[in-house]
Amino acid sequence: MTDRLMLLDTASLYFRAFYGVPDKVTAPDGSPINAARGLLDIIAKLVTMYEPTHVIACWDDDWRPQWRVDLIPSYKTHRVVEVVASGPDIEEVPDPLEAQIPLIRETLTALGIPIVGVAEHEADDVIGTLATHADIPVDIVTGDRDLFQLVDDSRDVRVIYTARGMSNLEIVTDATVVAKYGVLPSQYADFATMRGDASDGLPGVAGVGEKTAATLLQAHADLAGIRAAAEAGEGMSAGVRAKILAASAYLDVAPTVVAVATALPITAPDVPLRVLDPAEVDAATALAEKWNLGGSMTRALAAVSKAASPAG
Repeated sequence: MTDRLMLLDTASLYFRAFYGVPDKVTAPDGSPINAARGLLDIIAKLVTMYEPTHVIACWDDDWRPQWRVDLIPSYKTHRVVEVVASGPDIEEVPDPLEAQIPLIRETLTALGIPIVGVAEHEADDVIGTLATHADIPVDIVTGDRDLFQLVDDSRDVRVIYTARGMSNLEIVTDATVVAKYGVLPSQYADFATMRGDASDGLPGVAGVGEKTAATLLQAHADLAGIRAAAEAGEGMSAGVRAKILAASAYLDVAPTVVAVATALPITAPDVPLRVLDPAEVDAATALAEKWNLGGSMTRALAAVSKAASPAG
C-alpha cells in the first residue's frame, strides 16, 4: 500500500461535527459529547474512504495570531468575544463545544493520531508546512478554501473539501481550482487577497470581485505583476487600475496574512496508523464507555485498525 498522509484541519471538522450531530447526544452525566462523537465518525469515514497510512490532527495553537492582526486589524475581529492582552484573544465558540475540546484531544490520542500545533500560528500554517515538506502524497481535509493554495498535482497534494457536508465530499486538484476560479492553485492566495473574505475580516480590493481578480491573474501571473502593470498604466482598464492603486496599502500587507506558512520549524511525526495493542483498545473502550461515545469510537477504532493492517 502506498504511503499517504492525511492532514486534518481539526477545528474545521469538530465545528462541523458539533453542528451536524444533535445536542441531545450526551454523556451519562449530561455533558455534551456531540462534537466528540461526530468527529470520531468523520475520522472513521475519512480513513475508510481514502486509506491514509498516516493521519495528523493539525491544531490552532493560536486561532488569530497577533502578527496577522498587526498587519490587518480587522482579521477575524467579528469572532472575538474577549480580548486578552497577554495572549491569544478568545474566539467565539459555543460553550457546549468548548467543553468538549479536552475530550476531543483524548479521543485523538486514544486512536494513536498525533496532534500538532505551533505557538502563534493557526492549524492552516501547520498544514501548509507539513504538506509542503512531505515526501509522500498528501490529503488535506478542510472546509476552508484558503487551503486551496496548497493544492499541487505535481506533488500529489490535494484537498478533501468538506464544505458541502460529509456525504458530499469534493476532491480538489489543480483542475478543480482552475475550473472553479479560473486561476491555478499557485495563484489562489493572490486571488483570495484581491477578492477578500468577509468570514475572515479581509476587505479585499474594493470593486474587484472573483471574475476581475481571475482575469488580472491570467494576464499578469501574480499580484506583483498586477501591481506593476497598474503602476505603469498598462494591461487593464482605467477603472480597474484606479481600484488596484487605491488599495496599495492593503496590498502591501494582505499577502502575508492570506498566505499560509510553509516553513515552520516542525516535521511531520513519523507515527503511522497502527493496530492498537489490547491495553490501548481497553483504554479507548473505557474512554468510550465513560463518555457514551458508543459506536462512534468502535467505528473509528475499526477503521484505523483496517487501514493499519498489511491487508489494508
